[in-house]
Amino acid sequence: MQTTYKTTSYGGRQSRGMSTPDNEPLRFDTKIAVLLRDDLEPWQRLNVTAFLVSGLGATVPEVVGETYADADGVPYLPMFRQPVMIFEGGKETLTAAHGRALVRALPRAVFTSDLFVTGNDRDNRAAVRAVPTAELDLVGLAVYGPRNGVDKVFKGARMHP
Repeated sequence: MQTTYKTTSYGGRQSRGMSTPDNEPLRFDTKIAVLLRDDLEPWQRLNVTAFLVSGLGATVPEVVGETYADADGVPYLPMFRQPVMIFEGGKETLTAAHGRALVRALPRAVFTSDLFVTGNDRDNRAAVRAVPTAELDLVGLAVYGPRNGVDKVFKGARMHP
């Protein structure tokens, strides 16, 4: 027996994800996405992701939502207003995605293998600055922009398991 599932339409497109206050599904026209090199250790994946998205949150204010509060009125820091999609791929996939992000001039953050041995922001920036763009040993890339643009940048990457 075949079952049919109905989806709600919002703005002429299929909707999923968060809901608006009046309970209509909300679909974002933009995407926050992170691409990790597939040979990283689990702790490295978490660390790289945290560093990369912090760059987007600090420089792209529209990605940050409102302050949170619990039922007792205790305030909490705001977070991204939309999901962060995590992808993985080989070194070649990461290099190609970086090139496409540059061509599209999308807001981006990079994490290179050199940053695993530095211990502070000053040394991190110096390590990246010391290497020409084409020679960066990328282990992570975060990108923000229009959904279709980010999808094209991450072409060939797969969703992180």
